Amino acid sequence: MRAARYHGPSDIRLDTIPEPTPTATQVLVAIEWGGICGSDLHEYIQGPVVIPTASHPHALTGESLPVVLCHEFCGRVAALPESSSDGEVKGAGGVVLRVGMKVMVDPRQNCQACTSCCEMKSSNICPKWGFLGLTGGGGGFAERCAVRADMCYPLPESVDLADAALIEPLAVGRRALTQSGVLGGEWREKAVLVLGGGPIGVAVVWNLKAFGAERVFLSEPTALRQRQCRGLVERVFDPRTERVAEECRELTGGEGVDVVIDCAGVGPAMRDGMDALRRKGTYVNVAGWETPFQLPMQYFMMKELVVRCTLAYDDADFTDTVADFIAGKYKGAEKMVTSRIAIEDIKEKGFEQLVKNKDAHIKILATPKRELLE
Repeated sequence: MRAARYHGPSDIRLDTIPEPTPTATQVLVAIEWGGICGSDLHEYIQGPVVIPTASHPHALTGESLPVVLCHEFCGRVAALPESSSDGEVKGAGGVVLRVGMKVMVDPRQNCQACTSCCEMKSSNICPKWGFLGLTGGGGGFAERCAVRADMCYPLPESVDLADAALIEPLAVGRRALTQSGVLGGEWREKAVLVLGGGPIGVAVVWNLKAFGAERVFLSEPTALRQRQCRGLVERVFDPRTERVAEECRELTGGEGVDVVIDCAGVGPAMRDGMDALRRKGTYVNVAGWETPFQLPMQYFMMKELVVRCTLAYDDADFTDTVADFIAGKYKGAEKMVTSRIAIEDIKEKGFEQLVKNKDAHIKILATPKRELLE
């Protein structure tokens, strides 16, 4: 089968590889759509970082590069294992899987045996964590992938798979809210500043809307992303020309915002965010930083701010995101897709576009089925 594999920095090739054979606990998924994530782009530019190398194969998969890319993907069940103990194969939530069923894949890999996985119910921070599409075991930029059955979330026929791959970044955005310490119903009363209007920043905004937040501001320097977000939030700031913190205080009666969610991962944005926070406010970091994470003490200490971090999402976040997606609570989120391409073009029309024209895109989706582009 065809698969786009990462061989090293700026080196993605469309290879022909054997089709995976599902184990007794897996199903074979015929992939329809997958998205390029910021972490994929980081690997392309500066990797391998998370992607395992021959000298350090992944602890669970035992694999090293080249690996199939893409951890944001969906498709249809193409084959079930030949046998199971009760004659049925159950997906997430105990739903019986059938060939042809639409599914969204939770791509996380974890040991299912450590304290994080079993006692803390926080499999996202398993010491051996990994992802399909990054650490081996196949991924979404291929024709098919063998996936643990319990990580396949059945979707009704009414859900368009052309948009369903967005569930994964939406789950990342949801994690920012569930880790913030703010309870669901409390968001209506909170003023929130989101730093960065890229895919995860937009995913956070859509989750804030789903949670009922009404006072949402966003700081984003690029014109396209500003336009994309203007209809979603109360106010979009251009940090290059506006004093973000002063504007936030003016809009909140001089107090500042209650929560800042950082999806930018750069020092100037962090300083704006911490300056904009009210006393004892909460700063949630979602971004992966390429530079040291250095807190501006004049805000952090003097206002007794709370700092929290997130890593991907846990089982509950993903389950709830799928349910809300099916319920239509993210209707309109598909507008963050700025390009759709075939996996044959993943390097030039995908990764190179994001390197050379990053400000012109939010989310690029790719498919192994060229007919879906017609």
